Amino acid sequence: MKKYLTLLLAAAVLAGTMLTGCGQKSNGGKPTIGVAIYKFDDTFMTGVRNAISDAAKDVAKVEIVDSQNSQPTQNDKIDLFISKNVDALAINAVDRTAAGVLIDKAKAKDIPVVFFNREPLAEDMQKWDKVYYVGAKAEESGTMSGELIVDYWKSHPEADKNGDGVLQYVMLKGEPGHQDAELRTEYSIKAVEAAGIKVEKLAEDTAMWDRVKGQEKMAAFIASNGDKIEAVFANNDDMALGAIEALKAAGYFQGGKYMPVVGVDATAPALEALEAGTLLGTVLNDAVNQGKATLKLAEVLAKGQTPSKDNTGFDIVDGKYVWVPYVKITKDNIDDAK
Repeated sequence: MKKYLTLLLAAAVLAGTMLTGCGQKSNGGKPTIGVAIYKFDDTFMTGVRNAISDAAKDVAKVEIVDSQNSQPTQNDKIDLFISKNVDALAINAVDRTAAGVLIDKAKAKDIPVVFFNREPLAEDMQKWDKVYYVGAKAEESGTMSGELIVDYWKSHPEADKNGDGVLQYVMLKGEPGHQDAELRTEYSIKAVEAAGIKVEKLAEDTAMWDRVKGQEKMAAFIASNGDKIEAVFANNDDMALGAIEALKAAGYFQGGKYMPVVGVDATAPALEALEAGTLLGTVLNDAVNQGKATLKLAEVLAKGQTPSKDNTGFDIVDGKYVWVPYVKITKDNIDDAK
């Protein structure tokens, strides 16, 4: 009898271990999703992170970690998620070229992956049928940034300070090699040229998506070029807001002295600057729907289903991509962003 009870107890322990080894079964049927953000102190990614948490309520358990802008740190955190046997991974990669290694690790344990905001290389996306991406087309945001400057230039003849018919501009870029930084930079200027406006780049530098760095770089631009600058492009709102601080210190936005500055993301601080009249315009990078789509795809994949419009609410392009559209935001339609 004792031997029988011992075997019964051992079987129960084994069954319990098997159940807790699977995230979905250990959370009352809810899947467990491991989420890695490239860094927590990025304003836009904070919005995405909050949207993921909100979307997860009642449908999934999410554990969100800060990769501290370090790919080795992110690799370690992904390894820990995999060792916990989570049901799906959602990854905002520090280095988009590292996605292939992460996919290989997840595939070995049959854990689906949804990348978001930082698009892996196309060849990495084809490595496995359980890899998806949620983001926005960076060239679209670049074009809209350029159009904001075009609209201002054409309606304000005084914007051409030296009357040469050429737009002299400076550019604050995000992270070197990041697809958003490269494409926003390229397409913003293409949009200006497409409108028939000649351009001259006075200065360009990377400020790593950071507000303080944006202020420092802009101060340097002003020191080198002074009043020659006629427009400021920034790949995101944080850098644009930093540029505005440097411009304020140089006497702009008072006494009729103005500088058109554009950013991307439509963050809350940027909308405040828009209302104050210091930011000309921004482009809504929809953090809420990027977060919702990321969580929904991960949840569906965690349940062993194939994502579709029917079970996620989002269009799946080329069987792997969810593209969340941008929206051009000015003071006139600021409520759309809010």
